[in-house]
Amino acid sequence: MKITGTMSYIKVEIDEKVVKIEGEMIVGRFVALKNTIRNWEPPHNNEVIDDKMKDEIIDKVINKTKNSHLVITFE
Repeated sequence: MKITGTMSYIKVEIDEKVVKIEGEMIVGRFVALKNTIRNWEPPHNNEVIDDKMKDEIIDKVINKTKNSHLVITFE
């Protein structure tokens, strides 16, 4: 899994698919918005992300960043 981003979004790559998650950088962490997890980026943009996959993405991101210099949380 690879996580990249800016001050207003992160991109999470899982199994060669990328999802863009909007949010906001605040001191020491990034607050991601769960409701912006909808579809994968092209060429997989026709694949809707269901609630089960959304939960898996969130769990993977939280676990990967929980002990890093930039923690990602979800609202």
